[in-house]
Amino acid sequence: MEIKEKLLNYKYHIFFTLVFSLILVSIILVAPSFLTILAYFCPLLLSTALFLGAVIFFCKTSLPGPDSSSDKAGEGLLDYVAGQPEQEVESFKSDQ
Repeated sequence: MEIKEKLLNYKYHIFFTLVFSLILVSIILVAPSFLTILAYFCPLLLSTALFLGAVIFFCKTSLPGPDSSSDKAGEGLLDYVAGQPEQEVESFKSDQ
């Protein structure tokens, strides 16, 4: 009778341990293996690695432009997006 009383003191511990072990075993048996997951994502990982390699290659091999000052970067693009080509901007500045 003494053993039964001690087991009743730990009934929640035993229950949660059994539930946890059943869940763990079911996940191991049902879940796909790591190699299956790796084979599924292999094209994505390979294309990402090739893209990053190309970016690094072009960053190292491309030369900076002749007017690569930091304050002039993108100024022509901003004028184009704003709808004011360089000729109109220059004539506007000269009119003032």
